[in-house]
Amino acid sequence: MSTPIRFFYRGAVHEVVDVAPTQTVLQHLREDLHCTGTKEGCAEGDCGACTVVVGSLEGGEVQLKAVNACIQFTPTLDGKALFTVEDLQQPDGALHPVQQALVECHGSQCGFCTPGFAMSLWGMYLNQDGRAPTRCQIDDALSGNLCRCTGYRPIIDAARRMGELPPVAFDRAALAETLRGLQREAGAVYGFAGQSFHAPRTLDELVAARGAHPEAVLLAGSTDVGLWVTKQMRVLTDIIYLGHVAELKTVREAGGCIEIGAGVSLEDAYAAVCRHYPAELGELRQRFASLPIRNAGTLGGNVANGSPIGDSMPWLIALGSSIVLRGPEGERTLALEDFYLGYQVKDLRAGEIVAAVRVPLPRPNVVLRTYKLAKRFDQDISAVCAAFAFTLEDGIVRDARIAFGGMAATPKRAAQAEGVLRGRAWDESAVDEAMAALARDYAPLSDMRASSNYRMKAARNLLRRYWYETRRDDPLPAAALNAFAQA
Repeated sequence: MSTPIRFFYRGAVHEVVDVAPTQTVLQHLREDLHCTGTKEGCAEGDCGACTVVVGSLEGGEVQLKAVNACIQFTPTLDGKALFTVEDLQQPDGALHPVQQALVECHGSQCGFCTPGFAMSLWGMYLNQDGRAPTRCQIDDALSGNLCRCTGYRPIIDAARRMGELPPVAFDRAALAETLRGLQREAGAVYGFAGQSFHAPRTLDELVAARGAHPEAVLLAGSTDVGLWVTKQMRVLTDIIYLGHVAELKTVREAGGCIEIGAGVSLEDAYAAVCRHYPAELGELRQRFASLPIRNAGTLGGNVANGSPIGDSMPWLIALGSSIVLRGPEGERTLALEDFYLGYQVKDLRAGEIVAAVRVPLPRPNVVLRTYKLAKRFDQDISAVCAAFAFTLEDGIVRDARIAFGGMAATPKRAAQAEGVLRGRAWDESAVDEAMAALARDYAPLSDMRASSNYRMKAARNLLRRYWYETRRDDPLPAAALNAFAQA
């Protein structure tokens, strides 16, 4: 029996029935509610014209995050709150400080992208709690918004200016109380026109739903599955949504690892890992997609997707991470590198789901570095993503783990190059031999992002860069090798 979708919207509880489970939030806003402030640009989560802010209860506290409405399905809003650009104007008709700052700083020309920018800025405004944002925080907040005519300087000026204007309070306590009243104790099913959307609340319910619907699409952050609908025009008959399973949203440290539940957002997962690997993963975290995508997507989804160009898998594999799988027969764990059997082929048994990822904590003498090569600094798919984790003792390579994305049909270790290096002095001759051995590990393809020759040359040069940064004598600081750091 179909259950109505309920969420907080425009000051009241909003109920939705008789919509396709794959109707996007953007479509619901524009076509059903006729609220056209939120724009459609790319319909794939890249341009940010559709940015909205979603509020949810996480551990009893309200979390407010900017996301892309164009790839989020309407049923995912159940039990949450939706805020759009129409919510910013004050009851007395005055502009919100975010809007006023954009006006004063001339942050809009054609205006098409402006509502999305305003919502990204509003999300930052709420989460800064009155603190002035740094330039890095501003850039990160705006990384998912594309402006083709105004240019970013006046918008960045507005981001600084909004905190100088008289503040407007936001009642989180009242919102939390409303959201608590919308929470369901057990799973729900939304159905329409032969499509179903299952929303289990516990891990046991999730496993049971998976067993009952083995062909259903598992949906977490919708940053990939959403494009199946908006770009590939696929009809998804059955969907199982992981977003309400609290057991998948935990982060804990035990047994020398950080265990990250499959439902933890990329933003929160990277924040947890970067507390232990700040220098090694800080830039990669910032360059992974955009903040709205990281707010919605999950680390578990990124791993389960198994894309050969996914940015998380190389460093996870290099560190020796493992994956926890849960199914009808219980739980099993395997090394992440063994999870990928071929292009988009994973070692998943019938009824199994990805439950968690376990990331080793820093260990003595293990030196990690990650590098991403892409055509843009922000929000771009990697041509090559590399991760190196060597155990270096007294100038000797005791162990070497090298993993690349973009070089093969799966995220893959460089076994030949690793074999060349183990037990060797960490010197230039060893590096030269290992660079040559990469040709035995990979036969990269040419595509729109890079040619085969470029990928091979880049992979070799990244190994050399790692040596420059970690050699025993006169290692070069990252600032000497990173144009962005120098800027």
